[in-house]
Amino acid sequence: DLTVLVRGESGTGKELVAKALHSSSPRAEKPFIVVNSGSLPHELLESNLFGHVKGAFTGAFYSKKGLFELADKGTLFFDEIGNVSMETQAKLLRVIQEREFMRLGGTDIVKVDVRILAATHRDLDERVRAGSFREDLYYRLNVFPLHLPPLRERTDDLPRLVATILAGLARRTGRGPWTVGQAAQHALAAQDWPGNVR
Repeated sequence: DLTVLVRGESGTGKELVAKALHSSSPRAEKPFIVVNSGSLPHELLESNLFGHVKGAFTGAFYSKKGLFELADKGTLFFDEIGNVSMETQAKLLRVIQEREFMRLGGTDIVKVDVRILAATHRDLDERVRAGSFREDLYYRLNVFPLHLPPLRERTDDLPRLVATILAGLARRTGRGPWTVGQAAQHALAAQDWPGNVR
């Protein structure tokens, strides 16, 4: 039930690892919610994370629960945590430490029990040194670090990946089964795989 920080290049399967960690944990029957940390401006991300009360801002016509509440007793996975603004980082740190927060515009404290998993392709050590990522948040997230090597460094995984992809194609198309010959396997292993598993 530890907080886990998964690092690796884009496409190495960080979200799949997070799903596997969740599904093999005591929280497996509870929600697994993905937060696309880098795709939203910080105001919208905070509204999504913490929810808001009616009237908190223009257009807040009703109260809304945030992802922390929706993930209660489950897992919240922050994809690309390195892209979160400094303002939001401070609020995340408080929730991780205290397991409580207030909805935007609200005054009531909401308590939650959420396991945090996070992933990044960025060098968070370097971002901490540069002052663009909070050191205290980094240490809260980096309780159990996992590094996913790029596919070019783990070509032994290729036969299983190829078999899985071909089996999926066979199911979807109603054709196959297909196999890949030895020469093709060697050719695949010789590739650089800049997109990794993706």
